[in-house]
Amino acid sequence: MTTKTLSVPPAAGPRKGSRRRPAASSAAHVGRPGFGWALPAAVFFALFAITPLVMVAVLSFMSWDGLGSPEFVGLDNWSRLKDDPVMFQSIWLTLLLTALGVALQTPLSMVLGVWAAGHQRNRAVLSVIYFIPLLLSATAVSVLWRALLDPNFGIPAEATWLFGDGNLFGEQATAIGVLAFVSTWQFTPFHTLIYQGAARAVPQVLYQAAEIDGAGRYRQFFSITLPQLRNSMITSMILMIVGGLTTFETVLILTQGGPGTDTTISAYYMYDKAFKGFDFGAGSAIALALVVAATVISLIVVRVSGYDKMRSTMEGVS
Repeated sequence: MTTKTLSVPPAAGPRKGSRRRPAASSAAHVGRPGFGWALPAAVFFALFAITPLVMVAVLSFMSWDGLGSPEFVGLDNWSRLKDDPVMFQSIWLTLLLTALGVALQTPLSMVLGVWAAGHQRNRAVLSVIYFIPLLLSATAVSVLWRALLDPNFGIPAEATWLFGDGNLFGEQATAIGVLAFVSTWQFTPFHTLIYQGAARAVPQVLYQAAEIDGAGRYRQFFSITLPQLRNSMITSMILMIVGGLTTFETVLILTQGGPGTDTTISAYYMYDKAFKGFDFGAGSAIALALVVAATVISLIVVRVSGYDKMRSTMEGVS
């Protein structure tokens, strides 16, 4: 008698070399993290950014000297600022210093950033020396240059053939030039880092193809490097604009708004109104106007440049 053996087919499983699809339960957890991860940062931002901004907005409609109780005055603070000639002068000076900062820092930081992204000899050592101003605070930098440019004991006193009487803070033109120079000396290294990182992200195959076509260094810079730095250029310019509109320590230490009110920018005028004149309502109105102006100008730059329509993570690809 023969016994017939039945063979049982093997259980279905993944074939060799085939990829296993993730389970539906695990796929549901793949993606962006939930809101809980952003909650600490959101609470911090709300406490130290949104709440003070709301308080300043409310105080701009109040009259308060810092001691008594605030008194609601409506649009009185805004009306007084509208008729204040120093306010309009401060706006013009703020825009002028901001434009000078963008015009000076953008080409300088771009060239230095592209150079620092290369492989030149002693590049790392020179970059570290150049980035030293970035490690100093704006107050320390202002105190340093105030001592160096002192008309009695500083560099101008020893080089009268170049600086004349040596008092660079005695006239509006030279005082504004000093403010623009000090800001450029301090903040150009920061923007250089932005351009250095962006220049290193440019695909090398583009330069290799350009060399095959016979393009030189200057042609490669203007045809390849510069277009690829478009995103970083817009980001850097927005930071320069916001920083220029909120500059305060440099003016406070170097010129204190002088001579007279010739270097009284809006941020310093806010300080002068609130903490020297004890008119915190008018100071809050100036602060709120600065926030609105910085936001509007930044949005205009983003919209005009087309930065808001760029979706690629690669530099220069829109």
